[in-house]
Amino acid sequence: MGHQIAILILAAGASSRMGGRDKLCEDINGTPLLRHITTQAKATGAPVFVTLPALDHPRSQLLAHGTTPIAVPDAANGMSASLRAGVAALPAAIRAVMITPADLPELETADFETLLDAAKTQPGALLQAQDDAGTGGHPVIFPRAVFGALQTVTKDRGARDILRANRDHVVPVPLPGTRATRDLDTPEDWATWRAARSPG
Repeated sequence: MGHQIAILILAAGASSRMGGRDKLCEDINGTPLLRHITTQAKATGAPVFVTLPALDHPRSQLLAHGTTPIAVPDAANGMSASLRAGVAALPAAIRAVMITPADLPELETADFETLLDAAKTQPGALLQAQDDAGTGGHPVIFPRAVFGALQTVTKDRGARDILRANRDHVVPVPLPGTRATRDLDTPEDWATWRAARSPG
């Protein structure tokens, strides 16, 4: 029957706070961030879809082998545009989708698998990763029941309104450390993060 849960990585953003650098090209242990996160996701065996500003965008060269790119012509309209395009492109057999922005450098295959395992035991649940402080972050697994709502999100709020509307039904899935919430949006963020991880 194959996997019925897809992973959707949102990678159509503009990196507007990076001073001209593309944060999805930032180095993670010798690998560009976008290749790193798509490789980690693909290792789960689940189908992986990645939104891009265009299919011929330079980021398309950074995708792990076997991932499926999705063009977002109106990517300038924010994360909601990626969500609408990404969810609309999912195959009909997909019963749930795990969504994460591409700019979480600490996510590993084990984290994706933790959420996939939780979804197997709680089919139909809305699952949100949280860090070790209990703060909700990404990835988030949305069941097919809310796919329609995901395709109507607007502005740059992404799926936050859906999570808020279903707050009483969201099941938290703890991940180690800050993996669920560590996103790096500026060169200073990257420098601070790398310095903290450097030995000595």
